[in-house]
Amino acid sequence: MTSKEYAVLVCQGTGCVSGGAEQVFASLEREVSRLGLEGKAQFKRTGCHGFCQQGPLVALEPYGLLYRKAQPDDAPEIVQSLLAQGKPIERLLYREPVTGNPVPYYREIPFYQKQERIVLRRCGKIDPENIGDYLATGGYHAVRKTLLEMKPEEIISEVKLSGLRGLAGAGFPAGRKWEVCARAPSEEKYVICNGDEGDPGAFQDRSVIEADPHGIIEGMIIAGYAVGARRGFVYVRAEYPLAVKRIKIAITQARKEGLLGRNILGSGFDFDIEVFQGAGAFVCGESTALVRSIEGDRGWPRPLPRPRTAEVGLWGQPTLLNNVKTFANIPIIITHGSQWFASRGTESGKGTAIFSLTGKVANCGLVEVPMGTTLREIIYGIGGGIPGGKAFKAVQTGGPSGGCLPASLLDMPVDFDSLTAAGSMMGSGGLVVMDEDTCMVDMARYFLDFTQRESCGQCLPCRVGTKQMFDILHDITRGQGKPEDIDVLLEFSEAVVHTSLCALGQTAPNPVLTTIRYFRGEYEAHINEKRCPASVCQALV
Repeated sequence: MTSKEYAVLVCQGTGCVSGGAEQVFASLEREVSRLGLEGKAQFKRTGCHGFCQQGPLVALEPYGLLYRKAQPDDAPEIVQSLLAQGKPIERLLYREPVTGNPVPYYREIPFYQKQERIVLRRCGKIDPENIGDYLATGGYHAVRKTLLEMKPEEIISEVKLSGLRGLAGAGFPAGRKWEVCARAPSEEKYVICNGDEGDPGAFQDRSVIEADPHGIIEGMIIAGYAVGARRGFVYVRAEYPLAVKRIKIAITQARKEGLLGRNILGSGFDFDIEVFQGAGAFVCGESTALVRSIEGDRGWPRPLPRPRTAEVGLWGQPTLLNNVKTFANIPIIITHGSQWFASRGTESGKGTAIFSLTGKVANCGLVEVPMGTTLREIIYGIGGGIPGGKAFKAVQTGGPSGGCLPASLLDMPVDFDSLTAAGSMMGSGGLVVMDEDTCMVDMARYFLDFTQRESCGQCLPCRVGTKQMFDILHDITRGQGKPEDIDVLLEFSEAVVHTSLCALGQTAPNPVLTTIRYFRGEYEAHINEKRCPASVCQALV
């Protein structure tokens, strides 16, 4: 064996770590040492492999073997299977749910086979704490190309032509935002990466930071050069210690390699990045609240009317603010070209979409597919369908700001326009699957409980309106609903949507509006028959 040919890749993403992956890694290390195999194979901690349902995960290359639910006691057999030229350990293999047949190679597992992993192409493949791994896979090539061969306006043109849209909320065209920031007259400008991911069931931004932090840094350097900024911030909540640790390590490594700091690659361009840890307020996902938080103020949105952050942002200066996944796409666009990127997806959504697939689905995990892939393909083709023979009922897209979509929309292509027309949104990229045992009234109550607690309280419609809506939903689930409650909820929803100060309030009623739109019969059963069809609401069982 040579170190260039063989590798043992142990997932050290948050999901696998919580399942004991660190202990698995330590046992493998001891076994390698016991057999005197140090230096004969690469032995790596990696970020998230994506197949979270099956963790802890261990992959053996170049065979492409994937072992799932690995335990410390499995270490001797795993190392022996590497020595035995990839002869698999059958009991550790993923099994096809219908036939029960083992699938040794991850490339043949439908969960991976049906994805197009572009942003996630390095996740689970490299050591996120080793810049050498990133450089060996073409990392920072796009920075070199932009700084030494391209003008800022050419970069912005490529981003515009790619059709890339912001991958955190409403999907504003990224190139247009960059153009506004670049044209804003100012001596000082900033770039901010929004990693404040607080949606229930969402973990894709955190996973990308943990698994491929240099990809985000590279995107931010290119953005800084394009808009004329010299300083950047990665805003990530302190509740994500592993993500914080790895992005800090990556920044330090990039500085040592001359990729951050003064005169990067001899280009005359200065740019540096620091990490800002948020306190875990969901409202800080809103741009002006996030900016205020970095400034040291309370994290709440600025009053209306307010200028765009790209023109007046951090400390009153033009500020380019994009999401983790948006920045991670930039090196890809520069390397492969805008036409290559725009060839994927739909007219309203170019490139790929990344989802954290959770809930009542067989294969939970991190998923990347071309924009326009249907909900059915994601939930059944990749997610493996609903476990236990249960029927699919709904899927929540876009987190607490999104909507609950029924089985009749399973064949809907997932992109910005389609989701908006259905009453939902792309949002941060969370997909929470629900089966026949889910009460949709209780689900709406759950999300309203979250948003009303996370409201900054600055504006009356959001502070009071979401609480009143939650109280009505709470009463309905306790058998105290009144016939007029549905109409009152719709009236309150309209008021909150149209009069709230920021996107938190403006989108908070979406779970209520969509559950009434698609599952009105459940509301009527709770109110008129004092019955919960799903037998979830204890007061009505």
